[in-house]
Amino acid sequence: MDSSTWIAVASIFTAGITIGIGSVGTGLGQGRAVALALSSLAQQPDASSTITRTLFVGLAMIESLAIYCFVVSMILIFANPFWTHVIAQAPGK
Repeated sequence: MDSSTWIAVASIFTAGITIGIGSVGTGLGQGRAVALALSSLAQQPDASSTITRTLFVGLAMIESLAIYCFVVSMILIFANPFWTHVIAQAPGK
């Protein structure tokens, strides 16, 4: 296999690992945040508005990790800078 094929294989594999780890980490983080928020709501129902607001801000920040992993994997698949470097170094250019 030539270097272009190896870069394609490595990019697709890395994109899959990025999405996998990013989604598992995000899912675990969101599950833990919701569980602790529900536990706090059960102990202090008077502070429900503060807890809920803080929960939603925290969930948005946790979800941004999954979005960043998605963006990185899309860059690796569709706009990989290594492919342009290999194409520029090709003997026919």
